[in-house]
Amino acid sequence: MTGEFERRYGFPPGTNEVRPADRDAQAAARALAQAALIPADLATFYDSIGDVTWSDVGNGYFLDPASDVLLRLQEYGAVDVGADRKGPGLVIGSNGGGLCYVASPDGSVHRTRTASLDGPELDKVADDLRQFLELLEQSLTRFVTDGEAGSLQISRGPASPGGPR
Repeated sequence: MTGEFERRYGFPPGTNEVRPADRDAQAAARALAQAALIPADLATFYDSIGDVTWSDVGNGYFLDPASDVLLRLQEYGAVDVGADRKGPGLVIGSNGGGLCYVASPDGSVHRTRTASLDGPELDKVADDLRQFLELLEQSLTRFVTDGEAGSLQISRGPASPGGPR
């Protein structure tokens, strides 16, 4: 992605990386798992991946390190994702436009409609973390191919049999 970036856009790329989890990141992931109800796939993710920073893909995509998720949980508490999603959610990342990604205890991933986390309105973007990561990968692939990142598809309401709408 970064090989042709400066030629294409006229300025050097920012940070664009998937950083593996080191021992400190894995310890933070274990502490997060003990402190909150997190989906099993998120715990598995944080055992391997420290964080994702794609600052140049569209407005940017950022999946925070477990230590940041834990600190945010301790300082601000969990995000109310509604009773139908089985409890409080965790802010796991954001885009460069100020919207946050929230993992629900049922495993689904949601995006805030505004930059505020005070009683946020959420849109479901994926049924689970795997699907969310696949959507991120599609955005990256599109960006590398044609310079347009697109946006993550949004599913309003229950997911359709074919996945997010």
